[in-house]
Amino acid sequence: MNYYLTVLKKYAVFKGRATRAEYWYFSLFNIIIAVLISIISSIIKNNFNLLLILYILLTLIPSIAVSIRRLHDIGKSGWMILISWIPLVGTIWIFVLMMTDSNAGENKYGPNPKELKAE
Repeated sequence: MNYYLTVLKKYAVFKGRATRAEYWYFSLFNIIIAVLISIISSIIKNNFNLLLILYILLTLIPSIAVSIRRLHDIGKSGWMILISWIPLVGTIWIFVLMMTDSNAGENKYGPNPKELKAE
């Protein structure tokens, strides 16, 4: 839950780096919350899923921001996120990039966040 809140605190911060844990925990909590909203919407017979659409819109910017910071963490440009628009291959490639471990030390996007926590 701490990583989810960290991403929300950096709502529109596109500079810097994000660890794998920060990215993946944020993604996990997004999926869990979306499923819960869908279940609640189906229980109250709301077929339009207005709550889910609102949640997705509210978390769109932080999702893009943490994805870009994650790419920065492995030394890639944030523009690489556009590769995900390529059907199938792009999605798989972005998944692989998001699973890649951080670059050791400082890169052109800033210091390694894992090393900052260790100090």
